[in-house]
Amino acid sequence: MYQVLYCLTEEHDWRLVTLGGAVCLLASAAAISLFHRARATHGLGRLVWIALDAVVSGCGVWATHFIAMLAYGPGGAGAYNIPVTILSLIFAISLTFVGLSLAASSARAPWIVLGGAIVGTAVATMHYTGMAALEMPARVDWIGSTVAASVLFGIVFAALALFVAARRDDLFHALTASALLTVAIVAHHFTAMGAVVLTPDPTLAISGLSIPADSLSFFTAGAAVAIIAIALVAALLDRRAKGELGRQQIVLDTALENMSQGLCMFDADGKIILFNERYAAMLGRTDILLTGRLLVDVLREEQAKGQWQGDAGEFFARLVADARESRTTTDVVTRFGRSIRVVNQPMHGGGWVATFEDITEWLEAQAKISHMARHDALTSLPNRVLFHEQLVQGLRRTGSGDQLAVLCLDLDHFKDINDSLGHPIGDALLKEVGRRLKATVGESDTVARLGGDEFAVVQIGRSEETAARSLAGRLVEVISAPYEIDDHQIIIGVSIGISLSPQDGDNPDELLKNADLALYRAKADGRGTYRFFETGMDARAQARRLLEMDMRAALQRDEFQPYYQPIRDVASGRVVAFEALLRWNHPQRGLIAPLSFIPLAEETGLIIQLGDFVLRSACTDAATWPDDVDVAVNLSPVQFRNPNLIASVTEALALSGLDARRLELEITESVLLQNSEATLATLHDLRAMGVRISLDDFGTGYSSLSYLRSFPFDKIKIDRSFVSELGTREDSMAIIRAVTGLGRSLGIVTTAEGVENDGQLELLRREGCTQAQGYLFSKPRPASDVAIMLDRPQLRAIA
Repeated sequence: MYQVLYCLTEEHDWRLVTLGGAVCLLASAAAISLFHRARATHGLGRLVWIALDAVVSGCGVWATHFIAMLAYGPGGAGAYNIPVTILSLIFAISLTFVGLSLAASSARAPWIVLGGAIVGTAVATMHYTGMAALEMPARVDWIGSTVAASVLFGIVFAALALFVAARRDDLFHALTASALLTVAIVAHHFTAMGAVVLTPDPTLAISGLSIPADSLSFFTAGAAVAIIAIALVAALLDRRAKGELGRQQIVLDTALENMSQGLCMFDADGKIILFNERYAAMLGRTDILLTGRLLVDVLREEQAKGQWQGDAGEFFARLVADARESRTTTDVVTRFGRSIRVVNQPMHGGGWVATFEDITEWLEAQAKISHMARHDALTSLPNRVLFHEQLVQGLRRTGSGDQLAVLCLDLDHFKDINDSLGHPIGDALLKEVGRRLKATVGESDTVARLGGDEFAVVQIGRSEETAARSLAGRLVEVISAPYEIDDHQIIIGVSIGISLSPQDGDNPDELLKNADLALYRAKADGRGTYRFFETGMDARAQARRLLEMDMRAALQRDEFQPYYQPIRDVASGRVVAFEALLRWNHPQRGLIAPLSFIPLAEETGLIIQLGDFVLRSACTDAATWPDDVDVAVNLSPVQFRNPNLIASVTEALALSGLDARRLELEITESVLLQNSEATLATLHDLRAMGVRISLDDFGTGYSSLSYLRSFPFDKIKIDRSFVSELGTREDSMAIIRAVTGLGRSLGIVTTAEGVENDGQLELLRREGCTQAQGYLFSKPRPASDVAIMLDRPQLRAIA
């Protein structure tokens, strides 16, 4: 050790020693940086980085040696044999390449340490070969123990340097490894120089293939520094590029792993290059080795486990062929009960990228939307759209000997249920009706809700008309059976219209139209029944539509006019009131009786406008009559359901100035069948205004005495059907006697309608009937004839 210290302190120029150390440190830093680049790459790229690292390391060690030799005083008089000097450089590069290759290609510590030891051996080999190239007039001898120590220093510190560098690619480990490699080179060199013993020998001459020491040292130092600098810059640039690539890779990996879709990339041969975890999880391949494997092998492995069905080879060949022909394909596959959409997109240069999207919920949502668009939300029955589609399909399926029937159904009195019990009860009733319909029709038949309380049925595959008739009869019976809904017993009916294909039409629209016409006939015939389409129905429907159009136009042209029929006090013979009766003075048809248009007006809702017109006109006309003559106006059940009824009566009285006590409103029992609480409330409100209320056509409906108890009517009007049979049927007389007696007991005026002869009038007088009305006194006349009817109260109708 003393010899080494003496050599270092007394025999070396410290300025050159410092230069040599700087070159060595620069070379070591470049070598470690290149070593990191080599470990970060693979294949040919790694080989290139190792070769560059070997050149830089070898040149750095070689340059450090000769700069240090220039600093060695005793060696200044010598020269270096050129071939041996070049050989020392070759040894340095080649052995360093071997050591770096071993350390850069392995992740195991023993192999990395061994590679570092070989690098240390390369340092020693270069040093002693370079010393062998020294030619000077002196004999060189070596101290063996010191030589061994120098070799050991180089091996140990070089092994430590590569071990530290391989652990992590960061600044701390890079600086530590660079320092250890520098120590390995410097410690070896100066320890080895301490082993040199020079004995002067003038007989030893310098050969002609030698180069002076100072020239070689400066040349090698300059060349080495240039090479090392270039390599260091390249390493730094590569590190920066790799760092950017690394950051991009992190971003890419983050994006891949956070995709809602699975992604897998295949090369032109169908090998898996890249995939994300979502892909592996969706396809259940988390426990299978994927990278680098052919897709067909993966599929065959899954097929062996029973996780994939089909011909794996054929499926794989199709994918590869599609990619080669640049075809984008889309498939939906099922994996573990989930529906997955697979899109295979070809890549430029071969291969393809497959994306995998779980569309299970989307398909369920689409199915739900489709169901909602084609089914009724309340009953879940097909709606009009789906019904039309299935009707089209049914017409296509029916053969030459088959018959298809379309049944249109409309619930009777459903609006009364809605108005009286509320919409929730009405909805529950519609659900139950839908359930009964489905349970009644055949398996091949279709039931649909067209809207509101309208339903339809398509009956397929029955060739006889009796099948449709039988089904319609069962439907009428089933739908008319009582319902128990929220403690309410509800009874409704159903009207059905039937059209048959092919005789009634061969397209859906025509069949539906004709079934609807038959339905209208069923309603007109009393409801609660069914009717088949007949050819004349279309003409009647056309006439009905024309009548409706005429009515609407007549309202605008003031063609409607109130007529008045007197009501006479039986005891005194005096006219006490007039009943307002609407007439239509049609420009072509002449005077039209109410029976011809009032039912249609009630069905279309025009009765609201007509009723308001009659009410205003009657009040206005009555205001010009004597104060002891009243006016009676009929109210339709449709009018009574109108929430504006009270306002209409109030307005008519206000505009005319008529005293409310002179107005009498006539209602039928059908009004009382509606929402009883709301009806009674309206009646009491009218009564509170001073308006009198009459119960018209008493005896023809339910004639429930509870009506007379629930509301104090001012008058009961006995239907004309009983009056017309007074002289021929004893039961009619008994009924009139009972009604008039009931009126006297309750203090209610009784009025008999339809009195046409003196005999009827005399019988009514005898039974105590209060008032009478009929053609015996006058037929209905316009307002201009009221004065005549008042002057001649017993004026009879002119035949």
